[in-house]
Amino acid sequence: MTTHPEYILTLSCIDQRGIVLRVAGFLAEHGCNIIDSAQFGDPESRLFFMRVHFALEDSAVQDADLRLAFAALCEAAGMRGQLHDAQAKPRVLIMVSKIGHCLNDLLFRYKSGLLPVEIPAIVSNHMDFYQLAASYNIPFHHLPLATGSSDAAKLAQEARIVELLDTHRIDLVVLARYMQILSPGLCQALQGRAINIHHSFLPSFKGARPYAQAHLRGVKLIGATAHFVTGDLDEGPIIEQDVERVDHAMTIDELTAIGRDVECVVLARAVKWFVEHRILQNGDRTVVFK
Repeated sequence: MTTHPEYILTLSCIDQRGIVLRVAGFLAEHGCNIIDSAQFGDPESRLFFMRVHFALEDSAVQDADLRLAFAALCEAAGMRGQLHDAQAKPRVLIMVSKIGHCLNDLLFRYKSGLLPVEIPAIVSNHMDFYQLAASYNIPFHHLPLATGSSDAAKLAQEARIVELLDTHRIDLVVLARYMQILSPGLCQALQGRAINIHHSFLPSFKGARPYAQAHLRGVKLIGATAHFVTGDLDEGPIIEQDVERVDHAMTIDELTAIGRDVECVVLARAVKWFVEHRILQNGDRTVVFK
């Protein structure tokens, strides 16, 4: 049975008549069959967003020709577009410190086939999870950064991270509770391809032991936020959020456990949507085609 190559097309442009027609016509002219399609026009930004999953059924059309023709279409129509191989597994680098629930969850999903990625490296400023990484046969890179390190030491450590990104051709960086602030330069270099996770109490309960602080205030909702990393700490475009109800009878440890479960689920969704090319940035917001 012949399997046709599949692609995912994403684009954004000024909202205008005829975009869907032009894209559908382009695909039909090049021997492609649409499997599913989603689009959204934002009346506030006046931008149009589209994601199309399609199969290339005409064996006479080569990959390079399709990409060249699509680039020409984007230029002619003023669109920012990309063509992705739907079968390719994006390469993900995970960064973690001393709290490992999100790392453990991502590795399980990866190993069980629930998360279609390759993970060529794990980076940490601590040694706590080198055995966990080894159990999945993933290289663990210990890049320590002492408390109160100088700016020069921080930049030297980040230079080693950049080397790993280049060496392993990383598509996405996941901060799975990596408790270091990235420099503005690294944030800029990773724009649109680094995801962070944190509790959703912010800007309240900053700093250490946020769940203990929340317990003292008697919160009734616990949540988590996954967002793109930017130079503005914890303020990048939000990808996914979720909450769980809690009550007065729960202990700090119970609140923390619930919060960590939510963090795992929210981060896993964000990573999965990224690798499936479902997330498009819309200024300080995101469009997520689920």
